Amino acid sequence: MGARTNIRRRVRDVLASRTALDWLPVVVLPVVLEIDAALSVRGRPITIVSVLAAIVGCLPLVARRRVSFPVLLAPLVGGVVLVLWRVHPENTVVLIPMVALFECALRGDRRQSIWMAVAIGPCVFISVIPFATGAAHVAGIVVRNLLLCLLAIVAGEMVRSRRQSAERMVAAAEQATLRRLSDERLRIAREIHDVVAHAMTAINVQAGVAAHLLQRDPGQAQSALRDIKRTSGEALAELRGTLEVLRDPAQGAPMGPVASLHDLAPLVENLRAAGVDVRLDVEPVAELPAAVDGAGYRIVQEALTNVARHAAASSAEVSIRRAGDDLCIDIVDDGRGNVQAVPGNGLRGMRERAVALGGTLEAAPGADHGWRVSARLPLGTAAV
Repeated sequence: MGARTNIRRRVRDVLASRTALDWLPVVVLPVVLEIDAALSVRGRPITIVSVLAAIVGCLPLVARRRVSFPVLLAPLVGGVVLVLWRVHPENTVVLIPMVALFECALRGDRRQSIWMAVAIGPCVFISVIPFATGAAHVAGIVVRNLLLCLLAIVAGEMVRSRRQSAERMVAAAEQATLRRLSDERLRIAREIHDVVAHAMTAINVQAGVAAHLLQRDPGQAQSALRDIKRTSGEALAELRGTLEVLRDPAQGAPMGPVASLHDLAPLVENLRAAGVDVRLDVEPVAELPAAVDGAGYRIVQEALTNVARHAAASSAEVSIRRAGDDLCIDIVDDGRGNVQAVPGNGLRGMRERAVALGGTLEAAPGADHGWRVSARLPLGTAAV
């Protein structure tokens, strides 16, 4: 008694968990089957028994979206036989397997669709053979119903393939968007690091000079304080321009760099004010791609920042020239070459900028002393 109660409860729970879409064929198809049987040549009257038979025959369709095709196959064949026996809708009974086959193909895969196409032939033959009146009649019914069942499988397969293609396109678009956002975050992070690191290093050195000279040489100390004011103002302006994109979501990324290689003079003056003799050797180069121009400036800026921060150098030389299709940038100092060997965000940022343009960057101690940064940036870079 307890086992029977559990079975009833399980069946009730299963039926209750179905959605309106699951029950729709059980409501609509019996009506279609009864009308077809009543309007057929043999004209069967609609009775309570035929209605119940039609409903029971369509009942396996409730589980079409929850169970696999092999599990659904036997109840499906039994339902078709029951409907043909009690209702006799010869023209529309094929709708029952068509609905099930379409749904199974829609949520399955290519291999399952092929298996269903192979298995449906014997099932159609077994379902109609008891009700056929002759060989020609059997052949006609089997061929017609088999083609309709195969059509349902093909339709389900096509809808599933298009749905998967659409999902793949959406996923690819989302991945591309995430990559663009990641690249933009990295770009902004590099810009902020370069601006803040250079400015704070220059301010720190100049503040030390001002503190040292405040009593002995007030005029020189005031000059250092003016340099601090100018450097901090320039840094704030650059930082404001970089962060403007984050403040206004509707504004796109800046099309050009914040600074370029034509703005190296103020950068060099800041370092000279900090006590490092910087020599510029810039070979005139024709119009540079914006990406190369901006990346070149940031590489020089970060390299000179490291000279002031780590190298304890008294002099440095910046050389910029064209070699074939590349822009070559070399920054050499006479400081302690082993100090800068510790990798950090600055060195990684310089290398990322060069690699992003298809170039290279090498940073290593010099042959005798000091530190050398060498970058090669392709002038044919398409990213502008």
